[in-house]
Amino acid sequence: MPIILPQGLPAADRLRQEGLAVLTRDEANREPLQIALVNLMPDRPTTETQFARLLAGTEHPVELTLAIPNSHNPKTTPHDYLATFYRRWTEIAARRFDGLIVTGAPVEHLPFEEVHYWPELCRIFDWARAAIPGSYHVCWAAQAALRHFHGVRKHALPQKAFGVFPQRTILRSSPLMRGLGETFPTPVSRHTEIRCAELPWSSGLLPLSASPRSGLCLLEDRPNRTLCMFNHLEYDADTLQREYLRDRAAGLNVPVPVGYFPADAPDRVPQNTWRPAARILFANWLDRIASETRTARVAGSTTALRGAQRFGVSRPSMGFGF
Repeated sequence: MPIILPQGLPAADRLRQEGLAVLTRDEANREPLQIALVNLMPDRPTTETQFARLLAGTEHPVELTLAIPNSHNPKTTPHDYLATFYRRWTEIAARRFDGLIVTGAPVEHLPFEEVHYWPELCRIFDWARAAIPGSYHVCWAAQAALRHFHGVRKHALPQKAFGVFPQRTILRSSPLMRGLGETFPTPVSRHTEIRCAELPWSSGLLPLSASPRSGLCLLEDRPNRTLCMFNHLEYDADTLQREYLRDRAAGLNVPVPVGYFPADAPDRVPQNTWRPAARILFANWLDRIASETRTARVAGSTTALRGAQRFGVSRPSMGFGF
């Protein structure tokens, strides 16, 4: 189904080249699901494309809004790019959204409370819990959500978890895991982990998939409407390769990513073996959101406004101009 992106976003041309439909809002013939992407990754154009590709690969039309915290002023993205394609969180907080994605961030070495936008990120988590049917948090953001909602600690790994690891499906009865089978491959790139023994399972947490080598992969926090993905199904085929070459060039003693290069040879071209699983998971996630948002929409457009006002956000323009 088509995806609606901010006008002029470079990802649109890439998706069209891949045969995906990118439309303007006037061209859409069905009401799209409204998805907000809070993008904390330094290479924003690449991350935008990765998530837009997966959102465009389901049966649900989607309109994607790009956002960053007000308190975050990244140096890795040109100011003009941010001003053109991104909105600060308080600019969008009074709008109705059906889903929220929060990416990982290169701040694993810092305690959560020392990340400069941590207080605002906590407000975003609370806003989503109150006003959005479903959230999908990735890697560091998934750890951050567990820290905020449940006080769960993250732990430094003795060596970076790096590669493509088979993940075993734990809760096959979950609609989110429908079609994924007993195992599926997932890229992993982490310096920290969440330990299962420290999770408050009695609080409604559900483990969905894990690996004996790379640990917990996917966790549902149903009471907080949150899906925590500790790894990176959104990655492109060459993402781990670029990370590996970047770190080697910086003089870091990084291992060859496990199970990634054919025959573990870094001079060979890696293949995207996880893309089918990524498409299935995002289709399942949007199916759930589409079902739950029907109920949420019955309450009318004031739901998002009430959620925004609860967290001290004034109502901005509700238009769709980019």
